[in-house]
Amino acid sequence: MSMAYIETLVAGWLEVLKNIGPMISVILIILGGIVYGISNVQPSEVRGKWQAAAIGMVVGGIIIGAIVGAADIIQDISSKLLQ
Repeated sequence: MSMAYIETLVAGWLEVLKNIGPMISVILIILGGIVYGISNVQPSEVRGKWQAAAIGMVVGGIIIGAIVGAADIIQDISSKLLQ
């Protein structure tokens, strides 16, 4: 594989992240909040599972948001590594 192909591939992934990343992040955070709210009306036997799933969604949304925010830096560093 040539370096130009790899750089084009990385740039393509950057655009995909920039386009869908923020939407996925917001959806996960909102869905996590909804699930956490619903967990409070569940019986105590299953409440912990619901809350754990909700916190996982919120944390996942935050991590995706951080990756999207750092996508330019990640692309810049990775393209320098390939030179």
